[in-house]
Amino acid sequence: MYKLILVDDEEEVRNGITQKINWELYGFKLVGEAENGREALEMAEIFTPDVVITDIKMPFMDGLQLSEVLKKKFPTIKIIILTGFDKFEYARNAVKLNVVEYALKPVSSKELIEVLLRVKSQIDEEMLKKEDMEVLKEYYIKSLPILKEKFLTYLITSKLKKEEIQEEVKNYNINLNGNRFVVAVINIDYKITHQNLKMDNSNETDLTKFAVFNIVEEIVYRNQSGTVFIYNNMIVLISPFLEEDRDVIFNKIQSILEEIRQSIKKYLEFTITIGLGTIVNEVSGIADSYQNAIYALDYRFIMGKNRIIWIEDIEPSSKEKIVFDEIMEHDLRSSIKVGTEAEIIKTIDSLFYQRVDINVPIRHYQIYLLEILTTIIKTAESLNVDMTYIFGENYNLFVELYGFNDLNEVKNWFEHISIKIMNYIIKDRKDSCTLLVEKTMAYINKFYSDSSININSICSYLYISPTYFSFIFKRETKMTFINYLTKIRLDASKDLIKTTKMKSFEIAYKVGYAEPNYFSYCFKKKFGISPSEYRNN
Repeated sequence: MYKLILVDDEEEVRNGITQKINWELYGFKLVGEAENGREALEMAEIFTPDVVITDIKMPFMDGLQLSEVLKKKFPTIKIIILTGFDKFEYARNAVKLNVVEYALKPVSSKELIEVLLRVKSQIDEEMLKKEDMEVLKEYYIKSLPILKEKFLTYLITSKLKKEEIQEEVKNYNINLNGNRFVVAVINIDYKITHQNLKMDNSNETDLTKFAVFNIVEEIVYRNQSGTVFIYNNMIVLISPFLEEDRDVIFNKIQSILEEIRQSIKKYLEFTITIGLGTIVNEVSGIADSYQNAIYALDYRFIMGKNRIIWIEDIEPSSKEKIVFDEIMEHDLRSSIKVGTEAEIIKTIDSLFYQRVDINVPIRHYQIYLLEILTTIIKTAESLNVDMTYIFGENYNLFVELYGFNDLNEVKNWFEHISIKIMNYIIKDRKDSCTLLVEKTMAYINKFYSDSSININSICSYLYISPTYFSFIFKRETKMTFINYLTKIRLDASKDLIKTTKMKSFEIAYKVGYAEPNYFSYCFKKKFGISPSEYRNN
């Protein structure tokens, strides 16, 4: 839906247009109506419309003046001029003001719909040109192999969520359907002979690497046993298995790796050593399996090269690990900063769920808990939380941590201090918002007589963005900045009318209106009578 503003000083005309047209049916949403160009400009700054339908002849700021300002501030807005016959040629000459269509008043609903559809077609075409999906698609297809390899690299080096992995493997057509997963890393040892290779050492190394890759890829493809790619000058194989029995899985992957090892020695006349990682139960554990495959390769200096080394043969205790990864850290930080009490409890519960039964040395638990506590403290300090308020005088968190009897007590303590920090942050934000509004009101009460005061000058004074300021001010005061400024100015004008003999134009200047006529218009719109009528009464 494209946003649209209707501008006409005649309420009857506006009502006639708005009631005759089903805006949404033709792809538009009417976001505002204005009586004159000034009101329309204020609305444009708030809503940033796509289309403005405006009359020419209006008080304070006519349609062409409005079009000129809109062109400078919002060059993409399409303007439709409504005008009488006597002004039609005058309006058509305004070709430099982003005016794309004209309609003679009185305009019928059929005519205006035709105009709107033409404008919509023009905007649609511009949007298509900007996006140019075909070009993007072609670029994406060309980049697909590189993107696929980047994803696979990220998969083995970072801890990704299961949902993220499943979405990406669909995009890149990677087969990772299975109940168990294991990673193997193939390292080139040395060449027995290279009589047939007449090239420099750098090119020789690259040729060797890709020759190995091609053999591995062919064997893996024939056995439908996973995905192969090159990372850090080694060939990496990620294999999924539908079977759940670990012995069956190991026998299958060992058979494939042994075929690879013997084929490379036979056809390329050099040897390789293969590190095989742990068999993991979740696709999200592939990074752990890869890391263990690298650990397995480290043992080639002890066990010798030209063989398959399985980490679970050498380090059986490495099957189970307790790790506080980047995703856990991010989730914990986010729940404290912007979450609710229930979200904090859910996040911390997830950090302890099924970890009590993991069989790892106690020092691993201690490191895990210290990492959680460190994240909580760093989050609090990054937001200038008063740590004494949270923990009391002379606190020593690490001594307190080791004073608990079991993990459940630690979990409850983490939840308690995290919720306390969250409540402190919420209160601090609320206090900051209140102070911001108080500063704004004080500024307006002091400088409302300055006709140049606007939302940008206020934001420069407060050192914040207009968008954030508008959101906070309206949430706290239930009115916009413009409405509040107008209220202060008009209330001040009432006092001056009652207590002085100043003329209306003098009062207008005194309360910040550069144009007396616009002051009179605003005064009557708010109080229902003109300044002179108010004085007489």
